[in-house]
Amino acid sequence: MRRFTRLWHTSLFMGMTFIAPLAAQQGSTAAQFLKIGIDARAAAMGEAAVATAADVSALYWNPAGLARSSALTVLISHAAWISDLSHNFIGIAIPLGDNAFGASLTSLTMGETEITTLEQPQGTGSFYDASDFALQISYARRMTDRLMIGVSAKYIRQSIVNEVATGVAFDIGTSLDIGISGLRLAMAFTNYGTGMQMQGDDLVIPYYPGPASTPIKAFLETREFPMPTNFRIGIAFELIGQRSLFLSSESSTVVMAVDGNHPIDAVERGNFGLEYVWDRLITLRAGYKYRYPEQGWSYGGGVRLDAGGSSINIDYALTQFGVLDNVHRFSFQFGF
Repeated sequence: MRRFTRLWHTSLFMGMTFIAPLAAQQGSTAAQFLKIGIDARAAAMGEAAVATAADVSALYWNPAGLARSSALTVLISHAAWISDLSHNFIGIAIPLGDNAFGASLTSLTMGETEITTLEQPQGTGSFYDASDFALQISYARRMTDRLMIGVSAKYIRQSIVNEVATGVAFDIGTSLDIGISGLRLAMAFTNYGTGMQMQGDDLVIPYYPGPASTPIKAFLETREFPMPTNFRIGIAFELIGQRSLFLSSESSTVVMAVDGNHPIDAVERGNFGLEYVWDRLITLRAGYKYRYPEQGWSYGGGVRLDAGGSSINIDYALTQFGVLDNVHRFSFQFGF
């Protein structure tokens, strides 16, 4: 047990070592869509998920959680995001003994918007759109019966009209099962990678060196922005359940989760979540996000359906966004 704890402390120290110099980059970052959680279960629990993710959803929250997968699973999630945006995710987790592999695609898209100008404020008849995509592959390994580690690599692309920015980022995570009341300690260091800078044809303009000179090709310079790197640490344990030290139950389980986040472009934040599961069939969840602009309480639930050797989890979450519209998220997870 001492060896496992020492390994986890080493991972925690490495994460804090990398995040410390990045903290000086306070301000705007690229690929903001990478901050949007991908599944209804975590969303309903206030995104306190770094220690609870133990299936295909770990592709986003903590790649080490992939090693807890017991079957091939596919997750499909959709959210009608703020300002008529559409956020979608599809991922797959494939466990192979002590190893696990995963892949996912995340997108944030909008419908076409008509272009307006000062001369034509009602519209020019031309339209533009914008979209963000992230393609990810992950690997996790169960180092012992209690310690898991995982890594991910992702390719990110953002585009608007004729401009495109691309980048590469990496995640690393660990998860340690203490073995007491279902207590888990976990950390994840996510979106550490290259900067992103817009490039495209619309940035090419004619430049006239003199009054009667022939124009030459010039380029508008765009700024490079860093990735939205984040260091997350969390715990989860059973308040009620088969492994609980507080109240044992065969049919009911209550899990409490708490996360702390240190992003490079915002203040430190906290996530708190509760999950009640009855007989592995029906789930109720609630959560709270601390120091998130216009975000606070979230609620949701789900149902599990078994059919032979397969299963499907259907989950829903409602997230409050203050003066903005509430966000509704649906997730469907298939196990084979």
